[in-house]
Amino acid sequence: MHIRFLGHSCFELEEGDTRVLIDPFLSGNPKAAVQPDEVNPTHIFLTHGHADHWGDVVEIARRTDAQCIAIKELADELQGDHGIDNVADPNLGGTVAFDGGWVRLVPAWHTSTTPGGSVNTPAGLVVNLGGQTVYHLGDTALFSDLELVGRRDRIGVALMCIGGHYTMDRHDAAVAAELIGAAQVVPCHYDTFPPIAADAEAFRSDVEARTSSRVVLLQPGEPHLATPLESAGVLG
Repeated sequence: MHIRFLGHSCFELEEGDTRVLIDPFLSGNPKAAVQPDEVNPTHIFLTHGHADHWGDVVEIARRTDAQCIAIKELADELQGDHGIDNVADPNLGGTVAFDGGWVRLVPAWHTSTTPGGSVNTPAGLVVNLGGQTVYHLGDTALFSDLELVGRRDRIGVALMCIGGHYTMDRHDAAVAAELIGAAQVVPCHYDTFPPIAADAEAFRSDVEARTSSRVVLLQPGEPHLATPLESAGVLG
């Protein structure tokens, strides 16, 4: 699998012909690596409805006919209010299979309201693609049930918010990394705006001193990160 960080909390996961776009906040994102018309996903996953995660989902989905997978209320809004027909609507704990893998929604401790004003439940995303498992925590505070995700699945890469103010900060995120036990941790949701400035190097030092996880710092627009999870001991 290849992972590309597109800025803020937006990532692209690619394996073969499958391209998953997560939280496509691109236009209006001062750190975005690409614009909405420069991505061509086969699938779009949403963690929750805040504008900096919902982003350009409607425009991209209409142009590409990518399957949108999001918690039921978000899926209903995409379909009912925006005419996006290619949707799947799991709830927390639900798993949706797609070409090349599956995604399961897990709890995130946060709030969520869409740009249209509807209130909904936030989620984290456990994505298995090409036999490798990535956990996008979404926006969340630190809470002990994060450990259950790592007990349920062997996480290769955790995509983890560290910016504080709206989510957990780098100190809480280091504890989250301990709970999850991923082979690799990629921080996100920091430095996009002044309230979420964070010291990513300090986060890396803390995590690597306290866990066996390796922290990978990505700048928006960097080349794809290949994740050699077999060599990291994640896959059997």
